[in-house]
Amino acid sequence: MKALLLTEYEKMEVTDVDEPEMGADDVLVQVEACGICGSDIHGFDGSTGRRIPPLVMGHEAAGIVVDSGVNVTDMPKGTRVTFDSMVSCGKCHFCRQGSGNLCDNRMVLGVSCEDYRRHGAFAERISVPRRIVYTLPDSLPFEHAALVEAVSVAVHAAAVTPVKLGDTAVVVGAGMIGLLAIQAIRAAGATRVIAVDLNDKRLAVAKELGADDVLRADHCDVPAKIREMTNGRGADVALEVVGATPTIKTAIESVRKGGCVTLVGNVAPTIELPLQSVVTREIRLQGTCGCNGEYPQCIDLMNRGIINVAPLITSMIGLSDGPKWFERLHAGDPDQMKVVIQPQKA
Repeated sequence: MKALLLTEYEKMEVTDVDEPEMGADDVLVQVEACGICGSDIHGFDGSTGRRIPPLVMGHEAAGIVVDSGVNVTDMPKGTRVTFDSMVSCGKCHFCRQGSGNLCDNRMVLGVSCEDYRRHGAFAERISVPRRIVYTLPDSLPFEHAALVEAVSVAVHAAAVTPVKLGDTAVVVGAGMIGLLAIQAIRAAGATRVIAVDLNDKRLAVAKELGADDVLRADHCDVPAKIREMTNGRGADVALEVVGATPTIKTAIESVRKGGCVTLVGNVAPTIELPLQSVVTREIRLQGTCGCNGEYPQCIDLMNRGIINVAPLITSMIGLSDGPKWFERLHAGDPDQMKVVIQPQKA
């Protein structure tokens, strides 16, 4: 079959690869759409250390079942599906406790590191365990369904955030996940959502997708402005979706006493923490990792239009266009939000 292969760092090639092996509990999926994630771009140049060539990357995908293992009886050919990006073992302490996203033995599709290699979905077909596969309604296009993985990150972040009806939420960072987090935290109960970013285009999309107010972080003192907007208190919760010292400080200083900051972004491995502010104001810092079984909820939210991904898809390309688009995205293209590869197209 054809696949987009990372042959060496900063070099992608469309080539023939072996058909994926399918086990007794697996499902073979014909990939109809697969989004290019920011982590794939970082993998392209080797900066993450988690995309060691040769590797077929891609983990945000949807498609059609074309075959299944002998133990799979509920996934007939032609079933429209998406699947989780993470393969948990189902046996470790955390899996047994219902925290599959914290699995000791987890593998991520399209990732190759020192511990394992798991080819992904920048290919015509992929084999995945039945337990991570979810059916799709006919009304949800494949290119939208390819974003369920990204939506699940935002929905999980909202789910672990102690938000309630009437709360004010701040989302720091209006990139791909931030724009989804704006919609997810509103669906979770926030009555007012404030988006913070440095990019006017992103803030305009944030407004389109439900942010009540937008702030340019380089045009104002964001925490002071948010206190002004909330009668001197500050926001009830904040979601930080960048992962760097300045943005995390902004999120912490923007919440009220006793507020919560959910940390979603992880660009920097370490950050400086305003410890006294956190301690003396009793701020809760909540980490969040991937998703944990929220796929059905995400599919429903998207299908009913509560979470809208259409404005985020800026280009759809064929598999053969993959190499030049990776070079383009790696060089930096501010006009692109989400590029979706359609492997069945030339």
